[in-house]
Amino acid sequence: MESINSLAELSRDLAQAVEIGERSVVAVHGRPHIPSSGVILRPGVVVTTDHTLKRDEDLTVTLIDGRNVPATLAGRDGGTDLAVLRIPDEAGEAAKPAAAASLKAGHFVLALGRRGANGVSASFGVVSATGGAWRTWRGGQIDAFIRPDVNVYHGFSGGALVDVEGGLIGVNTTGLTRGAPATLPFATVSRVMEELLSRGHVRRGYLGVVLHPVQLPDGREGLMIVSLEPDGPAAKSGVFLGDVLLKLEGQAITDTDDVQSHLGADRVGRQIEADILRGGSAMTIKIVPGERPTGER
Repeated sequence: MESINSLAELSRDLAQAVEIGERSVVAVHGRPHIPSSGVILRPGVVVTTDHTLKRDEDLTVTLIDGRNVPATLAGRDGGTDLAVLRIPDEAGEAAKPAAAASLKAGHFVLALGRRGANGVSASFGVVSATGGAWRTWRGGQIDAFIRPDVNVYHGFSGGALVDVEGGLIGVNTTGLTRGAPATLPFATVSRVMEELLSRGHVRRGYLGVVLHPVQLPDGREGLMIVSLEPDGPAAKSGVFLGDVLLKLEGQAITDTDDVQSHLGADRVGRQIEADILRGGSAMTIKIVPGERPTGER
């Protein structure tokens, strides 16, 4: 009997967590047929996933009470798969963040999504894995790795991952990893949201090159410049086709992730040193990264 009571208590706690978490979960109508989900992160601001938002205009959001309210796009960032919408300030309730520092593999979690006026849907599971900061294949910097072992049904991307107290852990997406969902942690979502609200895009540096890994006769590895944007930052700094990039700021470069790690928003317009090999001769070139052009999804 005690075990049955414990299960009943757990069931009630999970239902209560859904009731708390769903207050900030909305349906986002920004694509044909089935809407995606979104989370009210603060009054008047909804965060959703970029890959599910197929248009920039004629957007609406369905709230917990079934009302549809108009939404306008504040900005989107393909690198982190996030988009930010503005809605009337009085519409809905902002999410309350969970204590992210305590999140561990094995913790119970709930994925919440809303696909219209029929109420919220929930999926129950555990945190499968956690880890440190990582970079997406589209160049976005994510503060922590969170992989939930939950079903992310069609329409759940952009919805919330909450703990057993209904606190927001982050926003779920199927657009950044293959084969399994990932959760963008609250810290990342908040940071990207602020930049999209203020700029409409996320600043990232770029060099204007296409790179290919090569191994040199002496066993060293580097990246060969196989394409060069004529008016890009690297070309303006004296980089040539065929140059092999060996180091940036004194750190060895063996893949494009190494390059991206030196091209955060803080490096735009700030000179960096590049060690290259040209025709067998080593040299150092100073490059000033530019701001990556916007409009990419």
